[in-house]
Amino acid sequence: MDFVESVRMAGQTLVANKMRSSLTMLGIVIGNASVIAMLGLGEGAQRFVEGQVNSLGTNLLFIIPGSPKAQTKPIFRQETLVLGDAVAIASQVPSVREVAPQLTGQERITYRNKNYSPLIFGVTPAFLSVRKFDVGQGRFITDLDLKRNQQVVALGTDLAKKLFGEENPIGKSIRVKNVSLQVIGVMQPKGTTFGFNLDETAFVPLTTMANRILGRTSPYGMKVSYISVSVRDEASMKAAEFQIANLLRLRHKITNEDDFTVRNQKDLQKTMGAITGALTAMLAAIAAISLLVGGIGIMNIMLVSVTERTKEIGLRKAIGASEQDILMQFMIEAVILSIAGGLIGTGIGVGGVLLAGKLTNFQTGISPVAIMLATGVSGGIGLFFGVVPARRAAQLDPIVALRSA
Repeated sequence: MDFVESVRMAGQTLVANKMRSSLTMLGIVIGNASVIAMLGLGEGAQRFVEGQVNSLGTNLLFIIPGSPKAQTKPIFRQETLVLGDAVAIASQVPSVREVAPQLTGQERITYRNKNYSPLIFGVTPAFLSVRKFDVGQGRFITDLDLKRNQQVVALGTDLAKKLFGEENPIGKSIRVKNVSLQVIGVMQPKGTTFGFNLDETAFVPLTTMANRILGRTSPYGMKVSYISVSVRDEASMKAAEFQIANLLRLRHKITNEDDFTVRNQKDLQKTMGAITGALTAMLAAIAAISLLVGGIGIMNIMLVSVTERTKEIGLRKAIGASEQDILMQFMIEAVILSIAGGLIGTGIGVGGVLLAGKLTNFQTGISPVAIMLATGVSGGIGLFFGVVPARRAAQLDPIVALRSA
């Protein structure tokens, strides 16, 4: 019997027992759908994290107060950075394009009978280009605002809507800790980054934030929460990191442990990507157990099928079918069940991933390699678990089979 004839007979047998075939495929369908869904969601999570990191800006370094060891205990973080550090970095590090020092606090904002407590950022004009923010209405902080300690504020779009509703906020005044601030601008929507809604924030001149709102000064200069540094190009990132660290050590007269931490945007992206990749692999491995269970189900049903079809096997062997023919037919039946279940499961998994992409912020996607791998694995499982029942059917003695039928 040739291969085509074996495939035809296997197909006819499976179609004749639709319910049994469907239940046999169910484990493979669930396994493939789970694996595809986990891989798709994992890829979406990685793209989401990459987008979150990129939304911070491009070619960025973040300088944070406190030593690297102290970053695990932010409650005890020392405030060791001052505005002079940012000025020195901008003027003395050649690989740096722009520097944006920032002073952050959370204070109550009042407009008429409305009160909110958003994050307030004391910034410089460089903040716009370094952090990739855009002004939607009005203007942003200028150098003149910094020099004069101007009592002005630019609002995030969501915060502006909460305070003013449909009113035009430009020119209106709000109060922060008994300080009256005039609204000069409303920012373009920026979205949420790592759990923080940047559209519910306010931006004031750094000098106004330090002198009038927080009173954050020291004998060494005006304190800042952290410094964002935009590097000229990606190739200069490591050099800039090294030069900034050396400059700050000289300025802070450090001889032992650093009192600051320089973090690379790309390193953050790699770390977050490694975490999401590990979680995706773990979830995919758990989902793959369903494929194993499905393979065991195929073997069990095929063993039952051998018992039920004893007479058929005996007749076929009595009229000249060889052990190889019987082995081939049962192996083909197992592989057909696995591949069909794999294709159906793949379709369900891809559909689930696309639906998740519509309902969430994840930019989900499945690579053809993942689909081919999942389908190939399901076919291989059918081939592997089909060996035992196929050999058992092929080794039946025709006389015994006919007598017991």
